[in-house]
Amino acid sequence: MLIKSAEYTISSARVDQCPAGELPEFAFIGRSNVGKSSLINMLTGRAGLAKTSATPGKTILINHFLINKEWYLVDLPGYGYAKRGQQQRDELQRMITGYILRREQMMNLFLLIDARHEPQRIDMEFIEWLGENGIPFSIVFTKADKLSKGKLAGNIKHYLSELSKQWEELPPHFITSSETKQGKEEVLSYIESIIQG
Repeated sequence: MLIKSAEYTISSARVDQCPAGELPEFAFIGRSNVGKSSLINMLTGRAGLAKTSATPGKTILINHFLINKEWYLVDLPGYGYAKRGQQQRDELQRMITGYILRREQMMNLFLLIDARHEPQRIDMEFIEWLGENGIPFSIVFTKADKLSKGKLAGNIKHYLSELSKQWEELPPHFITSSETKQGKEEVLSYIESIIQG
């Protein structure tokens, strides 16, 4: 898929404020500081489309970007950012779950996982929740360039073997780097295949 245009459309605090219409949506989510904004900018080829920040937890709204005037890329707030107060964390959780459970236009949720880390309980619980609710999702391992090839392969194998303890069939997964553009074609081709049905 060639991305010819990518434009910011709207930021919403609730799912009922999201754009009307039937255009398919592909949402991106992950823990704070997983490299979500960098990945979105890499996929779209627009350096400043999603705001990257040294401070984790910057995205606190549901951000819609219209791609090729055909589908929306949706940037969801990161979860598990400890420096937020409990009330704000609860509000964010309501916003995220509201979007994921109620947004019929969402075709796939891309869950971003930092390839450098061991499986984290918060991610595993989130994956379990997605499964229980029948949400179509894929895993995107980020920051692949930060590890040697051997260490990267080992980490991902370990992650998938942890998942396979609960899942008979593993979700699709992609290995990406915003620095080297690794995984860009694979993720965009996957989105295209879903759109074309």
